[in-house]
Amino acid sequence: MTLFNVLIVDDEQEFREVTVKRLNKRDLHCEGAESGEKALERISKGDIDVVLLDVKMPGMGGIETLREIKCRMPLIEVVMLTGHASVESGIDGMKMGAFDYLMKPMELDPLLEKLQEAYAKKKNQQDKIEMAQIKRDMARPS
Repeated sequence: MTLFNVLIVDDEQEFREVTVKRLNKRDLHCEGAESGEKALERISKGDIDVVLLDVKMPGMGGIETLREIKCRMPLIEVVMLTGHASVESGIDGMKMGAFDYLMKPMELDPLLEKLQEAYAKKKNQQDKIEMAQIKRDMARPS
């Protein structure tokens, strides 16, 4: 599995810590943030590839956090986490640029698969941008 950096954003401390621990055991570099504000602070460092983001959080909710992430760091892929009552929020998130959404509680293997797919999309976009820059630089007269 390709190593990449995941940020788990959820106000439920136990869920966040258990998920971080389980993903780290699967050789991902994973850390947690307890709020949308903390998530935005953390992504500003520039090394997060994928965010697993809870929709329902006090303060800055998941949809607002998603909007800010996509505004500040558009290449970061976001997988939304929803409860049964908030499926529409997950769909709304996808309309705003989220990669996909998962229902809580979720099994580890489908979560890992979704995170890997999100990272693959991010990597593909980065590669396209880098190739376009190389072609542009090569086309410039010396």
